[in-house]
Amino acid sequence: MKDGIEDVHGLGLNAMEVQMVRVNVISRSPDEEDVGRSLRELENDLVVEIHRRKGKKSLQITDLDERIKEDDVLVSLSSGLVQNFMELAELGRIGSELDVQLSMHTPYYIDLATDTDLTRKSMNSIKWAGLLTQEMGGSTVVTHLGLYGSLSRREAAAVITEKLEDISAWWDKNGVTPRLGLETSGRKEVFGGLEEILELCDKIDHLVPVVNFAHLHARSSGMLREPEDFGEIFDQVSGYVGDLYYTHFSGVEHEGGNERRVTPIKKGDLRFEPMAEYLVEANPNSVIISSSPLLEHDAMYMKVIYERVLTKKLSKDSKLKKAKGGKEEEEE
Repeated sequence: MKDGIEDVHGLGLNAMEVQMVRVNVISRSPDEEDVGRSLRELENDLVVEIHRRKGKKSLQITDLDERIKEDDVLVSLSSGLVQNFMELAELGRIGSELDVQLSMHTPYYIDLATDTDLTRKSMNSIKWAGLLTQEMGGSTVVTHLGLYGSLSRREAAAVITEKLEDISAWWDKNGVTPRLGLETSGRKEVFGGLEEILELCDKIDHLVPVVNFAHLHARSSGMLREPEDFGEIFDQVSGYVGDLYYTHFSGVEHEGGNERRVTPIKKGDLRFEPMAEYLVEANPNSVIISSSPLLEHDAMYMKVIYERVLTKKLSKDSKLKKAKGGKEEEEE
């Protein structure tokens, strides 16, 4: 991750979304050297929870400054991202120094529309992603929501709302500050149309919409073609995002309102030029994450297109200003 942040900076980019790949959750008793130390001080383990018996009660403690006791059970994550919380803090420091805004995406297969073991694992992944993102000074946790399955749209929304309310309450209890971003989906059997996302954001604190333009383009059968089309989407979510729009962009192949596959930008029918034209004119404060198979290549491709459109606009404005100045001199 350190190399990744430095590479992003070296490419002249300034945002990086960390992928929280599927994590292995391990429960263990404290080692002798763990006792008396806080979770933040553990060097060889990323412990996210302490399970502790207090009389007949079983406590789940997520305070990273809590001191470990001999009879505790420690819940740690083995994800390959980092080894401990000190590494996360160091990554946050590096990101801040290099002006690289960090965020995190939860595992891609998330299910909040049922009450299975996968649902509980999904909820834990989202909660712990919030904890990890906060420790590295990140702004946003991005997540999907799950399939409708056999549920109607209304039934799925009710179940998902209940799960997100639980996560939001945990967010508050543990002082987690990053925003929880709900990503639009690209297939009709997956919960995550833009209207559905905004309805959830209306009901629950901490939630913001994350517009994945490729998914939205596929789900709308290819409707994003002109700068005005992108402007309508930005306007639609403007009341929910505060001072920062967080988005994804890539190419996409789609059929019948469903995404078939994500592609490099040049391979799909979703073009970045109209998006760049809107961004140059409106200048919204926005993060655009490349979700293309050609990850950094297409991030740079979008940067080049944006700068080309911006240069063209500045040149046009300069010519208009000079022409206007000349006309005023003639009138004098």
